[in-house]
Amino acid sequence: MITLTDQATVKVKELIAQEGEDGLMLRVAVRPGGCSGFSYEMFFDTDKAEDDITNDYEGVQVVVDPSSAQLLTGATLDYKDGLQGAGFSINNPNAQRTCGCGQSFS
Repeated sequence: MITLTDQATVKVKELIAQEGEDGLMLRVAVRPGGCSGFSYEMFFDTDKAEDDITNDYEGVQVVVDPSSAQLLTGATLDYKDGLQGAGFSINNPNAQRTCGCGQSFS
């Protein structure tokens, strides 16, 4: 299961508050595709399947489907905000190689 850094948790909380909808969870998934074989997906969701894995990070519910969870074990979601740009990044020790854009892995 993926973990969130403190910076990512704070930013996700901000984004959920901006949405103004109750019950939003952050869904993180791995899908086939991208230039290296798999790509990450992150979006807010209100639906949770019975077999979804859920973790709470200071009030942020993170939901991952079982097949994605296998590929995200040990991974960390971080958020950086600096002069070189801002955004989320996933550090995944399971990725044997990544593409140049940083959005897909194998």
